[in-house]
Amino acid sequence: MSRLENQKALEGCRKKLQKQRDPKRPVISLCAGSGCGAYGTDEVKDALEKEISQNGLKGKVEVKVTGCHGFCEKGPIMVIHPEGTFYSQVKAEDVPEIVDETFVKKELVERLLYKDPVSKQRVAKEADVPFYSHQYRLIFGNNGLIDPTNIDDYIAMDGYSALAAALFNMSPEEIIDTIKKSGLRGRGGGGFPTGVKWDSCRKAHEEPKYVMCNADEGDPGAYMDRSLLEGNPHSVLEGMIIGAYAIGSNEGFIYVRNEYPLAVKNIDIAIKQAEDYGLLGKNILGSGFDFKIKISRGGGAFVCGESSALMRSLAGKVGRPRAKYIHTVEKGYRDLPSTLNNVETWANVPLIINKGADFYSSIGTEKSKGTKIFSLVGKVKNTGLVEVPMGTSLRTIIYDIGGGILKNKKFKAVQTGGPSGGCVPEQLLDLPVDFEKLTQAGAMMGSGGMIVMDQDNCMVDVARYFLEFLQEESCGQCVPCREGITRLFEILTNICAGEGKDGDIELLEELANTVHNLSLCALGGTAANPVLTTLLYFKDEYLDHIYDKKCRAGVCKGLFYYEIDEEKCNGCHVCFRKCPQEAVSGEKKEPHTIDQEKCIHCTICYESCKFDAIVIK
Repeated sequence: MSRLENQKALEGCRKKLQKQRDPKRPVISLCAGSGCGAYGTDEVKDALEKEISQNGLKGKVEVKVTGCHGFCEKGPIMVIHPEGTFYSQVKAEDVPEIVDETFVKKELVERLLYKDPVSKQRVAKEADVPFYSHQYRLIFGNNGLIDPTNIDDYIAMDGYSALAAALFNMSPEEIIDTIKKSGLRGRGGGGFPTGVKWDSCRKAHEEPKYVMCNADEGDPGAYMDRSLLEGNPHSVLEGMIIGAYAIGSNEGFIYVRNEYPLAVKNIDIAIKQAEDYGLLGKNILGSGFDFKIKISRGGGAFVCGESSALMRSLAGKVGRPRAKYIHTVEKGYRDLPSTLNNVETWANVPLIINKGADFYSSIGTEKSKGTKIFSLVGKVKNTGLVEVPMGTSLRTIIYDIGGGILKNKKFKAVQTGGPSGGCVPEQLLDLPVDFEKLTQAGAMMGSGGMIVMDQDNCMVDVARYFLEFLQEESCGQCVPCREGITRLFEILTNICAGEGKDGDIELLEELANTVHNLSLCALGGTAANPVLTTLLYFKDEYLDHIYDKKCRAGVCKGLFYYEIDEEKCNGCHVCFRKCPQEAVSGEKKEPHTIDQEKCIHCTICYESCKFDAIVIK
């Protein structure tokens, strides 16, 4: 396809592409996101192409390699359109049967269909799988329908129509006004109103202005931005171009983690394709508007997710935050006006322009509009990426979509908002998830990470774990963060080692509030959340550790021991065989015992016992 010189040419290209596509033609959508790719998507693809050719189906059945479908727990995922047949955990050796049964015999491969853990019934269609049926995938849904390396797929699905509308039918002020009315707020953590940020940058006096995409996703367990860049990079580009036109910028950057090679590869391909089509670069669609985008790879510093630190890093300086009274919309990259939004925020922009502010603002809560993508991981049955309307309850996300807790154990807490987020307890499971409600609970939205914890998690150790991460990632520029987080970590480490003492809880609270109130940037300002929320909701566990010298979850090794309940033990010998220290003794079909001198608290016996005979003391 040649360069598109105007809006009419774009629409003509779209109609031509749509006409070439037979909606009744079978299309195998094969997930090739990083998760499914690690499970062997490439081998499945090769086997598919071979079988399709050998069965005389070449040209009749299309194989489309797509981005992440979200249900990472069940990868590699295959969805066959137009029926929407859903096959999970597909291996290369399954492919001959899939092709023969599905396309030759017109039947289903029952064993590869999703099995509902509650009803025990097989589910044939993707839309009926509970993990998907409870979602509203406005932003993430196209990931499973397009080839991210083929711009034609994106254009055929109305891609870049929002850009054309913005360039030819709207003024920059009208675009900003639409974003304001939609209620879109930044999805990177702070939740700042996107339209207000754009308006401030447009009104800043200095030139040139810059537009940036924050893809420096650093939260443990979070990978929403990575998957959007891998699976639908043109949606991010389109949003950035619209934003650039609105604020009056001609140059943009995508700051992406170097640990995301597939995302870097796909966004690089997307940029080149958009330039070839005249959708990026000089004189976009003949509008007279110029805009170019460069990719910058980050070195993995968590603090560079903060706006001013990111911009300093982008300029070749040490990635350290600046004081908050210096606004990046006025003095950002190279001390010039800069607008920074994260990947998901930019991907929302084309939807808002196409559907309108009223449509978007009708979704969500009063102050938190639209949908949000969450990374659901931890002790939950269905892990993956989840997109739901703002205001959806934690219970719906964890139980209806996530399928509940692994091994049906008792839910204890969910960490929301990454390492600087907070731990939300069981009594708040019905909490609507939006910016305000999470903040009121002592947590935060963050970029959307959700780590689910069960009865076997020690909340003191959880706080210690996140403080260790934050201590290592602090840039060390300001004393409250540098010294305060280190001291908090030391106190928590001592408590977990059985060396806690009277006054530690009060000292933790005082230090946490000092770090929160006096730190220079958001890393330090929110670093106390894991401590404060675990103290608020799980203070009894701190008291156990300090005064009773016990860890009821059996995590802090110096504060518990394992014992075998003779009444429950039937001598199955599993723990005897698996113990690496040979600490378990006993005859088959007779109650066993544990030698406390040899036991290293490795949890192997506890996890392997099917009769709950091994108890924590």
